[in-house]
Amino acid sequence: MADSDKLKMHSPDLTQENIARIRELFPNCVTEARDEKTGKLRLKVDFDLLRQELADHVVEGPTERYRLDWPGKRQALLAANTPIPKTLRPCREESVDFDTTQNLFIEGDNLEALKLLQEAYLGKVKMIYIDPPYNTGKDFVYKDRFAESVDEYLRSSNQKDEEGSRLVSNPETNGRFHSDWLSMMYPRLKLARNLLRDDGVIFISIDDNEVANLRKLCDEIFGEENYIASIMRKRKKEVSNDAKNVAIQGEYIVVYSKSSSAEFLFEPLSKEYIAQSYREPTDEYPEGRWRPVPITVSKGLRGGGYKYSIKTPGGKIHTRTWAYPKEGYERLLSKQRIYFGRDRNGVPQRVIYAHESKGQPTSNYWDDAPTNKEGKKEILSLFGKNVYETPKPSKLIERLIQLVSDSDDIIVDFFAGSCTAAHAVLSVNKEDGRNRRFIMVQLPEPTPEKSEARKAGFETIADIAKERIRRAGKKILEGECHEGWNRDVGFRVLKVDTSNMKDVYYYPHETRQSDLEDLADNIKPGRTAEDLLFQVLIDWGVEPTLPIRRETIQGKEVFFVDENALIACFDRDITEDLIKELARHKPLRAVFRDAGFANDAALINATQIFRQLSPDTDVKVI
Repeated sequence: MADSDKLKMHSPDLTQENIARIRELFPNCVTEARDEKTGKLRLKVDFDLLRQELADHVVEGPTERYRLDWPGKRQALLAANTPIPKTLRPCREESVDFDTTQNLFIEGDNLEALKLLQEAYLGKVKMIYIDPPYNTGKDFVYKDRFAESVDEYLRSSNQKDEEGSRLVSNPETNGRFHSDWLSMMYPRLKLARNLLRDDGVIFISIDDNEVANLRKLCDEIFGEENYIASIMRKRKKEVSNDAKNVAIQGEYIVVYSKSSSAEFLFEPLSKEYIAQSYREPTDEYPEGRWRPVPITVSKGLRGGGYKYSIKTPGGKIHTRTWAYPKEGYERLLSKQRIYFGRDRNGVPQRVIYAHESKGQPTSNYWDDAPTNKEGKKEILSLFGKNVYETPKPSKLIERLIQLVSDSDDIIVDFFAGSCTAAHAVLSVNKEDGRNRRFIMVQLPEPTPEKSEARKAGFETIADIAKERIRRAGKKILEGECHEGWNRDVGFRVLKVDTSNMKDVYYYPHETRQSDLEDLADNIKPGRTAEDLLFQVLIDWGVEPTLPIRRETIQGKEVFFVDENALIACFDRDITEDLIKELARHKPLRAVFRDAGFANDAALINATQIFRQLSPDTDVKVI
């Protein structure tokens, strides 16, 4: 097989993809140049020529323009675009319903996770909710080092600071360093935008410290025209006296859409609006607060309507053009859903109850959304201890989900914390019968030494998050569930790790005599066939939640992903007979280990066999 038949086995090189898009518009501004380190040809942009292409006058130098800038911004952009030699390794023992669930929990750095999800979930996510660090001087920001070239970066086994830490303190004594926070958020939001559908929406919880910078950052990434609102919510009911001037009682949820095609659903009316616009229950209308709504058709309305006479209980006759046919009106009347006014002689109106009504969503959640105290109560209810300090209430996230999702959508949270968002997805599905899926990402950040979480046996925040989903799912299934829901409360745990491939896989041209043994097997020791399968899925852009079936064929272990979406066999001594049998399944994709063929003839003929028996199959090796 040729080099072109090999999978690249690292995250996509977004820089090269962006340059390719520029070449489509301005081919004269893109050329090929040889990379000084790898010796391979890569696309390069003539930026001076590109600037001239985009100007209506002669460009002589940089000009002032309106934009958000900070020290480290270019490095942050590089962090978003640089590929990484990483993979997602499955962890069955920590998963729930591994083989059947459509939900994902990814343990690891969220920037790396977002890079690895780029191809499989590009343009597929309906909603993202995140609750990132607020940069209050008491939390942490992620420290991303991407100063190396792509070549050097692919050689490194991971990206950590000199002490091996992914998190660094950003104390108040440092002036809170807005630049550090912006550099952390920028690449993550840029990659997150790629995952959103055209009608997708992102919700970001934030407080006063960084809300202004977040707005400017999102204006640049999502477009100022796609700003929806900054929802204000009360995070605590109590007013403390610890502020210098004004006691801060609330925080924001900043909302942006991917494009103008995003639509928001109507939601239950606020308590204030109901109190102002709906009447108290009466003996005649006892089901709750209600209001009368006209059922006559406007004279200026063309077409439609039904003309007939109605006699009121008081004996008055009203002849009008009505919105309902006579039988429809009589059906409402039989259900005591018609109001004739206080004197029982008024023009008939339909009775609408508040619990049946919905209105346009507003940006004020001040008095009708749960506070963070309710979030803590949920943790106590599930764990019996306060194992997580700052959980958002799941009812808040449920409300956001219901604003934008009424079908089987994908919901993502890559600052998952205790996995409130996963809890919310399961709760909403239980109520409305939809089968939304979640993808949660959480760093295995150690819990404090003497914390309740550590005392309860939770070494990391990720451990708390996984256990919360387990307990919440079990509790939800104990109650009444919508008959349409598939009852999927499981999750497939995948962990960010170094590539399954040895360095020789990426740099065969630099092989030395001492490395010849690695050429015979370019896979790291201790990596399983299932490890290899998931790296192939990620590399090929196949969703890692698809159902996987194992089968033994001619004594070899064969994986069938979503039946025939992909067939993989990583065993050794693969014969032409086995290749023929697999080709008869006519899969969309097939993948083997490069060193797994029984002989050179089987390796050389594999592609030809598939071309004859299953010409539409894409065949690759690792």
